[in-house]
Amino acid sequence: MLPLEDARWSDLTHAYGPASDVPDLLRRLSRSPGPNTSYEDEPWLSLWSSLCHQDDVYTASYAALPHIVRIASATPGPVAFDFFLLPAAIEVSRSTGRGPAVPAFLAEGYHKGLASMMDCVSIHGADDWDEAMVRSVAAAEAVAKGHPRLAEALINLDDDWIARIIGDDR
Repeated sequence: MLPLEDARWSDLTHAYGPASDVPDLLRRLSRSPGPNTSYEDEPWLSLWSSLCHQDDVYTASYAALPHIVRIASATPGPVAFDFFLLPAAIEVSRSTGRGPAVPAFLAEGYHKGLASMMDCVSIHGADDWDEAMVRSVAAAEAVAKGHPRLAEALINLDDDWIARIIGDDR
């Protein structure tokens, strides 16, 4: 895992250019990991727009993923569903060619971060989960086990699709 203090963050990119701001966003995230009240909550809004912008991912996305999983795993109590959904979305985008190859110096941390999402799910298994959290966790489990197509379907599953699948017109 690339340390947050490592100067190479400036060599990585995200949607808006050099990723030198990502370590500070991750530090902010570690201070406020609880559930969101709005999609505009920071630092999630900046992390999403920088690291998985319109389904495109970047080298900084791969460096940030293990930190996101680490923060969630170290947090007692409920966390934002984004801790599961953003890593899942990054891997789905990577696996569908929506980003560069994972640089060699980030590969081990990235793949360990993906695999450790299963442990993170276990850590937060006793938390109360709404439907958004359940879908996010299921997508994270799917990518952790090597099933990005299933994760993509889960990410795109919404109330309209659920109603159509089960024939419920509520």
